[in-house]
Amino acid sequence: MTDLLLEINDLKTSFYTETGLVTAVNGVSFNVKKGEIVGVVGESGCGKSVMSQTILRLFEEGTVEFEGEINFKGNNLLTLSNKQMNKVRGDQISMIFQDPLSTLNPVHSVGRQISESIVLHQKVSKKVAEQKAIELLQLVGIPSPEKRAKEYPHNLSGGMRQRAMIAVALACRPELLIADEPTTALDVTIQAQILDLMKNLNTELDMGIIFITHDLGVVAELCSRVIVMYLGEVVEEASLEELFSRPLHPYTQGLIKSIPQLDGDRTKPLHTIEGTVPPLTRVPIGCRFATRCQFADEQCRTSSPPVSEYSPTQKVKCWNFEQILAKQEVAADVHVCT
Repeated sequence: MTDLLLEINDLKTSFYTETGLVTAVNGVSFNVKKGEIVGVVGESGCGKSVMSQTILRLFEEGTVEFEGEINFKGNNLLTLSNKQMNKVRGDQISMIFQDPLSTLNPVHSVGRQISESIVLHQKVSKKVAEQKAIELLQLVGIPSPEKRAKEYPHNLSGGMRQRAMIAVALACRPELLIADEPTTALDVTIQAQILDLMKNLNTELDMGIIFITHDLGVVAELCSRVIVMYLGEVVEEASLEELFSRPLHPYTQGLIKSIPQLDGDRTKPLHTIEGTVPPLTRVPIGCRFATRCQFADEQCRTSSPPVSEYSPTQKVKCWNFEQILAKQEVAADVHVCT
């Protein structure tokens, strides 16, 4: 029996605009196993959130076009009816958004918002659902859960609101949880608490998690495998250890170099990746990162690279990754000798 929970194959998400069809996610493929935490990283505008929202089909009908497959427990979510998807959303797959204040309903108590999801999917009585809501608030570490269940989102602190939103997402014990930058708006202390909570819930409930972030420090703390996205494509996939010890794609290397080091020279400016992510209306013809890559050659600018398997757990979408890696190894040897 396989432990594969979600399998995305060649996913393409395009939006209808005044200028024509614009593709925000292009040929994305990866999978999530039961009980695994997979990180998805990249700059703003790289397609992380669109990809995650495509999994749950959170777009207005008639505004978007899908291609490829999103197989969840053997069913392609892209072929399900809206009625069938409503049974999946919030029950088997749940999502935590970045801003709980704009996601939670301001006119309903926190307890009611949790219990409504339970009543909808589990067909239990209102009284049973209310008790389960209190238990969920306790599970996510909110003190005095009976009292907090009666309060409204604006009565809670930022950290408590985020925990309450996690409780809403966990209401039906989903098998897959999608967390879209859930710690971005929090201070570092609360962020650490939320990350610990996510790890504990992952262990206790044995659910798969897709954790979307632009923060590689968070990825190092939480994830076991990492997907790196750039301009709608997956440019590298690797285990956590491989990603940090041997990043293959120039974009991944740039992201890692830009992480501040505690023992680094504070008089020197932080490393930056030159340029900006191009708009989706002006996607480069060849490699999408070529306009910002110091290693790009004519082939990179005219032809899109294939996905190469460097190891059973590491893949990269780059024409020159082997030459880049060889140069870095030579440079490292020279540094050691001197």
